[in-house]
Amino acid sequence: MKKILATAYDIDPYKGSESATGWNFIYQISRFNKVIAITRKNNKASIDRYIEEFNIDTSNMQFYYYDLPYWMRFWKKGARGSSLYFYLWQMFMPIFIKVKKIDFDIAHNVNFHTDAFPTFLWMLSKPTVWGTINHNEKIPSQYLSSNKAIIKENIKWNIKKLLWNFDIFIFLARKKSTIVLGGNSSVQLRLKIKTERFISLSQVGSIENNFTRIIKNKFNILVVGRFLTIKSFDIAIKSFAKFLNNNKLQNDISLTIVGKGPKEKELKLLVRDLYIEEYVVFIDWIDKKDLDVIYQNSSLFLFPSHEGAGMVVVEALSFGLPVVCFNNYGPGELVDDSCGIRIDYSSYETSVIEFSEALQELYKNKEKYLQLSDGAIQKFKKEYEWNQKGLKLKDIYNGIEL
Repeated sequence: MKKILATAYDIDPYKGSESATGWNFIYQISRFNKVIAITRKNNKASIDRYIEEFNIDTSNMQFYYYDLPYWMRFWKKGARGSSLYFYLWQMFMPIFIKVKKIDFDIAHNVNFHTDAFPTFLWMLSKPTVWGTINHNEKIPSQYLSSNKAIIKENIKWNIKKLLWNFDIFIFLARKKSTIVLGGNSSVQLRLKIKTERFISLSQVGSIENNFTRIIKNKFNILVVGRFLTIKSFDIAIKSFAKFLNNNKLQNDISLTIVGKGPKEKELKLLVRDLYIEEYVVFIDWIDKKDLDVIYQNSSLFLFPSHEGAGMVVVEALSFGLPVVCFNNYGPGELVDDSCGIRIDYSSYETSVIEFSEALQELYKNKEKYLQLSDGAIQKFKKEYEWNQKGLKLKDIYNGIEL
């Protein structure tokens, strides 16, 4: 049994996304090895409460709580300044570890997941695992609605390229890390990491659902996520409208959109302008147990997002929902032909048509629908169930020579 020093900026077992990933990585490491977890002080209350509430075995867990002094973080307010603070938090981490005289075998920088910020754990002269790290690829300009949006996306992308190519600490992190875990293959491409040091391991995961399949009288299409440009939910709405009209407004067809965000008003206006309001339901963010009920009562998951991952994709697979998404570095690598339909990038109008055709195929072809539904569950159990990720982590650590 090895001692794994795991730094995780964000850990909260009661939340989803980054926070849940932080907790699940720590817990899975502790199944097979000793884990010494270092996280921020504001995560302590949730961690302690969760451990007590669910009687978590902590015999292989030890937590340290670390923050920079107030004079180095007074300017950070919530999400504002979090990226810069994370960078500094990691930069000074080796000093904290040395002062505390923490003994360990392998260092693992667990999260944030962005590959635009380096790990500094290699400075401790022990084998180092970096990741899972990830990024969002550049959104193709044809899917952006204005010149302003295109300019903004180009600026963001060029900043990433500058960091990848000119930040000396990113250069050292990718050179000194023993293993780099990438959320998708674009990480290896952009950071130019040698194959023998790169392992593909998505940061997204979920727990297995003991749900009972129900016979659905309606063809319920589900969309979940923040209402942001990168999600392209306008394509989801337009392709649904086209699919609906092709089926002469059948009353057994519906679209449920769960989430909120800055493009909410725009998306609701689009639904109104397409005259499909009676077939579309918008639902604000809800508790996970309530969202699980919606997953269970849905037929398929529609997700035309350009992001580099997608926790909701994995959640949908866990409920046996076939996924219709772009064939990209994000959802397009989480999904394969056994559990979904992937649409290649082309023109905006062609994408709307092809997404609607995918919906039509799964609506009419019951045999293929059931095949993909079964494939979704198998894909989830094999790759995205958290216990399977724990086994993968165990193999990664076992493969590192001390």
